[in-house]
Amino acid sequence: MKRVFSGVQPTGQIHLGNYITMKNFVKQQNDKDCFYCVVDMHSITVPQDPDRLRKSIVELAALYVAIGLDPSKVTLFIQSQVPAHAELAWILNCFSYMGELNRMTQYKDKSAGKQVVTTGLFTYPVLMAADILLYDTHYVPVGNDQKQHMELTRDIAIRFNNKFGDTFIVPEPLISKVEDGARIMALDDPTQKMSKSNPNEHSKITLLDTPSKIKKSIMKATTDSDGVVKYDRDQKPGVSNLLTIYAQFSGKPIETLEKEYEGQGYGTLKKDLVKVVTEEIETVQARFNAIMESGEIYDILEKGRIRATEISSDVLKRVKEKIGFINY
Repeated sequence: MKRVFSGVQPTGQIHLGNYITMKNFVKQQNDKDCFYCVVDMHSITVPQDPDRLRKSIVELAALYVAIGLDPSKVTLFIQSQVPAHAELAWILNCFSYMGELNRMTQYKDKSAGKQVVTTGLFTYPVLMAADILLYDTHYVPVGNDQKQHMELTRDIAIRFNNKFGDTFIVPEPLISKVEDGARIMALDDPTQKMSKSNPNEHSKITLLDTPSKIKKSIMKATTDSDGVVKYDRDQKPGVSNLLTIYAQFSGKPIETLEKEYEGQGYGTLKKDLVKVVTEEIETVQARFNAIMESGEIYDILEKGRIRATEISSDVLKRVKEKIGFINY
């Protein structure tokens, strides 16, 4: 089977936009060899509270399973538990160029206005390349904000292969349909993507929110003044965002929802959306709580660590041999 690699940072709680992406991971597990990673090493490019980070790492792993990932089909592991990630990242740093890292738009965005910028934030895309290339990855699910990093990964792999012969599989981006017109936007500002870092708690809905919090956030969501339930990203971004969320959670096409709510106000749409979202999230939360209480997540992560270590060690050995390091 073709291999897929993807990672999610354990920073902030998983919101609806993340959730829709992660649900696509579930679809891939039946016909691909999937490696899903909690990329905790990426998270420390900015300051983190150690206790909160430890908790978030385990919670994210449990949420992966709660949304439907089958540990018997996928390899789920924590990045920092597999030393080859850091080791390959250093090697690839020596085959990456300052100029191409300077051009990374995410680095420019995240470093803007900061008095102190870490080297880790600057070289973050190289660690991402190491994550992907370590597993002979064929496909990487990416959104628009990661396309540039994916291109860098391919450039590094091709550069290394040209210099030392075939070493890395050059991965292909797997563009999610969510990014092709079903992006989940912030509830308070539907012109911006829903984000973990938004300080307004009602800008987003997370998988661990209470029913009352979900209801309040949806009912406060920005719409417009004309009262017509119609999808139009340019003219009606708020209503379009609510319809997008509704379609993702109900499975109904947006066109069907437009007809169902024709002549009805936004209040009815929002109340029904509260019910649809709450019911699904409560199901995920029930699974999450059971996984956390049983402690099985640690067994799942240990099995994932063992397999990830086996695969990545073989690739790292191949790389070391090519560049002249001694393996014994």
